[in-house]
Amino acid sequence: MRTQRIRIIASASRLVATAVALGSCSSSSSQPVTCASSAAPATTWPTPSTGALALQTFTPPSDPGPGGVLFSASGEVLALTGYPFPPVNDGDPAFVDGWDVHFTRLLVTVDNITLSSGPNIRPGDQSCTEPMVAKVTGPWAIDLAHSDQSYLPGKGGPGEEAVPIAALSHQNYPAGNSATFDTSGGVPYSFGFDLIPAAAGAMNVNLDSAGLTDYQDMANSGCVVLYVGTATFKGSDATCTTPGAPSSYYATEYAGWPQTGQSVNFHLCYKSPTSYVNCQNPDNGGAPLSGEESERGIFFKADTYVIAQVTVHTDHPFWDSVLHDSPAHFDQYAATVAGQGQSGVYPTVTLELTKGIPYAPAYKDPAGNSLYWRYCIAPPTDVHTQFKGPMAFDAQSVSGLNDYYDFATYNQSTQGHLNSDGLCYVDRHYPSPK
Repeated sequence: MRTQRIRIIASASRLVATAVALGSCSSSSSQPVTCASSAAPATTWPTPSTGALALQTFTPPSDPGPGGVLFSASGEVLALTGYPFPPVNDGDPAFVDGWDVHFTRLLVTVDNITLSSGPNIRPGDQSCTEPMVAKVTGPWAIDLAHSDQSYLPGKGGPGEEAVPIAALSHQNYPAGNSATFDTSGGVPYSFGFDLIPAAAGAMNVNLDSAGLTDYQDMANSGCVVLYVGTATFKGSDATCTTPGAPSSYYATEYAGWPQTGQSVNFHLCYKSPTSYVNCQNPDNGGAPLSGEESERGIFFKADTYVIAQVTVHTDHPFWDSVLHDSPAHFDQYAATVAGQGQSGVYPTVTLELTKGIPYAPAYKDPAGNSLYWRYCIAPPTDVHTQFKGPMAFDAQSVSGLNDYYDFATYNQSTQGHLNSDGLCYVDRHYPSPK
């Protein structure tokens, strides 16, 4: 299970892996170098479809054998269990504003898994690698909230499951290249993958009938990631506080919100096609490059296969800051349906409802009231101190975000990783600050 990690990334450009100038480190290799930071925008992403969506049958991959690689996907244990409130154990990930959040479905489409030479060719620019040597394409339609005892143990610890999606026993790119991977332990291969809009012809890895209905909706809307679930307020007037708010604020503002034990459903569609490039790998034991957390890439083994797990962190769309591992909040989503409940039943919360709401200097409810930060447990202090006063989301040095919809999508687009916590260069393919 992924716990709160002590990780402070002071620069927003580091957080999103925005590249430094390409001339910062030159290569002595004779191989050409490709950098996502200077590449032209992709033009081949699936576009929204109004027709009935047909998916392909998925066949689980076979054992690739020694010297090979098995690719899997996971939303970590939190995609399966959600975020109980109060947390079961001190320090467990939780929504600090008192919401118990559980996912019915967490749908993604993974595509274009790549292995390339030279992950360290530009120490100052994680987006750069030498040529690609292997590629597997799906796309794979996956419900990361789906549990199955036949799945692999996930990279994040006890309770996590990872569904196998593809395997390679040797190189396959360009056409005609069937060389084996280097298993000497001294040659790493860069790893990358895409999260793309829901696509006709994707392989149905584990979607049930309800998942297929939602996937059709994703295709119609252009969704890349879809969260479906329920948030139940488990805080109380006695334990929750709004630091810096007027004395009458708590009683008046939250009168029209779900009360303790009441729930709202959510259906959060993020339209954010993104490539995750040259990922760092926590499985590696060597020293990382300066300013990074883990060695880049994958080392192959002569006596067995290795696992490369596409990992999607579930908390990113709920952060209060662009700083990695910021505290998660749900009040900003629940606020979009405040005062609209009938006998305790509220409309479904969608991301679209946050369009036009400023993320700063003051986030507001539908009545135009500025919200204040609510805390039902103290947030971790390893990222930033507790926010007080009016709710204002912290974009650090990231500019060009028009509203909370943009802010949440920007954070969500950083959620792709390798082997649980491996940070990747984030190459967005939708209108967004880089």
